[in-house]
Amino acid sequence: MHAERVLSGMRPTGRLHLGHYHGVLKNWVKLQSEMPCLFFVADWHALTTAYDDVSVIGDSVWEMVIDWLAAGVDPKQATVFIQSRVLEHAELHLLMSMMTPLGWLERVPTYKDQQEKLANKDLSTYGFLGYPLLMSSDILIYRASHVPVGEDQVPHIEFTRELARRFNHLYGREPNFEEKAKEAVKKLGGKAGKLYLQLRTRFQQDGDKQALEEGKALLDEAKSLSQSDRERLYGYLEGSGKTILVEPEAKLTEASRMVGLDGQKMSKSYNNTIYLREEPEVITKKIRTMPTDPARVRRTDPGEPTRCPVWNFHQIYSDQPTQEWVLKGCRSAGIGCLECKQPIVDAMIKEQEPIRERAQQYLDDPGLVRAVVDDGCERARKLAQETMRDVREAMGLGY
Repeated sequence: MHAERVLSGMRPTGRLHLGHYHGVLKNWVKLQSEMPCLFFVADWHALTTAYDDVSVIGDSVWEMVIDWLAAGVDPKQATVFIQSRVLEHAELHLLMSMMTPLGWLERVPTYKDQQEKLANKDLSTYGFLGYPLLMSSDILIYRASHVPVGEDQVPHIEFTRELARRFNHLYGREPNFEEKAKEAVKKLGGKAGKLYLQLRTRFQQDGDKQALEEGKALLDEAKSLSQSDRERLYGYLEGSGKTILVEPEAKLTEASRMVGLDGQKMSKSYNNTIYLREEPEVITKKIRTMPTDPARVRRTDPGEPTRCPVWNFHQIYSDQPTQEWVLKGCRSAGIGCLECKQPIVDAMIKEQEPIRERAQQYLDDPGLVRAVVDDGCERARKLAQETMRDVREAMGLGY
């Protein structure tokens, strides 16, 4: 069994806004204290759609990492790195492409969606068709057990699981697997080895699931085994070969309830965003000029909060008494729109204060950000190299 490990990435496409913060970053910060996390800048992925305008990628990479660190991602707890600096991602992508059926790629739901959404771009490229495979390689190379995703990304994880299964089925039977497994049993020691073989027989002959669990527990506790032997004995116990690539689980994340200033989804392309690390006066201006319920033409007209984009923000930023004050005040025209917006302005500025403070040290000394990323790339590379050693050997490239 492999260690629990979370992997998540983000494309560098410009400054991050509050939608990213409430949708992704707050979740990352929570996860990093629960299990080992790897967070990466998906710069190669950005090229799948921005191949004709690459300037935005370079400018966005460091800005984005600063936003992550400012939001509370802690490099002492999590590994922060850049995809293109760990070349093993590309090698695994290439090797996996040899065994990935084309039909599987064309069936990924986002393939058609994105092509329709970005119809003004020629996305009939080899890289765009293959990007789900690159995404799978990003996950499989770290043998990640969990990948935090929204509903729409679940098919990508399913695709990754199918690929891992196909890979293990094709290449998991290493040459002389039985002999190597029997040698590994001896390394367990007499008593444990004998118990292991009994449990194996109980599971394989009688389908005793309990025996399988006990066998796995026995292997987990065996200190004397190398990772390779442990893998072999898992496979031998289950009657399969060696598990080389791990099937990840999708870790469903709540969709961000954060909408934009106009009530649509918060997105740079709609020009309705509030950025992370926005100046207080800019936040104030953006909120004060937000459109409100069209029924309230004059100050004396009553309104309906549920028709007003400002109400969406109250649901995220205001406590119960404030929300009740808004509902009552708006419907009776007891409060004006500017009054109603003030608690949001205050709450947003307060939320951003520690974020701006944390960012400042990195803005003052850009070398610090580079050091965090260099260190993260080094750690990620070590894990990736271990996987690639096993993959090459399984695919007959270990000579």
